[in-house]
Amino acid sequence: MMKPLSILLLGTLMSVTAHAADQAVKAISPDRLLINGTSQATLGLSQSWVRPSPQIQRVVIVFHGRLRNAQTYLRSVERAANQSKQRSRTLLIAPQFLNEKDIAAHHLPETILRWHGNDWMAGDKSIGAKPVSSFVVIDHILKRLSDSKLFPNLKEIVIAGHSGGAQVVQRYAMIGGKEDALLKKEGIKLRYVIANPSSYAYFDATRPLPVTTATCPTFDTWKYGLNKLPAYADKQTAAELEAGYVKRDITYLLGELDTDPNHPALDKDCAAEAQGPYRLARGHNYFDYLTKRHPEGLNQRLVEVKGVGHSGNGMFTSPEGQAALFKGN
Repeated sequence: MMKPLSILLLGTLMSVTAHAADQAVKAISPDRLLINGTSQATLGLSQSWVRPSPQIQRVVIVFHGRLRNAQTYLRSVERAANQSKQRSRTLLIAPQFLNEKDIAAHHLPETILRWHGNDWMAGDKSIGAKPVSSFVVIDHILKRLSDSKLFPNLKEIVIAGHSGGAQVVQRYAMIGGKEDALLKKEGIKLRYVIANPSSYAYFDATRPLPVTTATCPTFDTWKYGLNKLPAYADKQTAAELEAGYVKRDITYLLGELDTDPNHPALDKDCAAEAQGPYRLARGHNYFDYLTKRHPEGLNQRLVEVKGVGHSGNGMFTSPEGQAALFKGN
């Protein structure tokens, strides 16, 4: 019996996507940021940030998904900035978290940071002689941006991510914040845009769907819960993390059509499945979870992007995406 065309096309898409994620990236971003004196993070910039930039009033830091295609994401937010007429006063930064295959394929030196698989999504440390958490890379970017000699008129930083990159942003918003005091001192507002992640970190064992450690031993372990937090978290308690998180200015940006329970890049781990059948549901479930825990109100909002599925470009260049990135509340 012949298979329906839709099934054949889905199988082809899943195969192509899985293959692409398993291959070395085609493009290595050209810019570098020194980390801890010896290592170098890889990133793309819309313009130079080594000289004073008094014209810059906003910075958008955008994180790629598991394909590690930082330059693709940089072009997407460039288009969004152009459409919003914000390009001239906005610096766009697209960090790139490379893996071992990328380093080998492009013959990069040992000083370039690289991670095992997708470990960067959870803030895990890089591999090599001097391991560095992916969240430390974000801290270093924020510290540079807080230099008033370089950015005397910077008023706002937006940390945004789509898919795997949104997982980075959600977890960083939860356990990050080492540069918060410095940014506040300089009068710089920090906002987060979390677009279509496969999963979220929860504060307790409550989940939308029934799950136990017997059926899924890791459902409440980091990056899905707060058990076995990475060293970066500095022994903060669950209560401290939650109190800090709910004060964050966060926009959850969800594609109205991101409803495929068999999407090739969807996290199918039992810990993710306990959060809902697909990304749109998982996002709504998480926001409902937060609002129930905090009836006094949140400094956060959920926005659906009409007519868009699992597309970083579609999300960020949409009217809703442009508003989230460049207009705030």
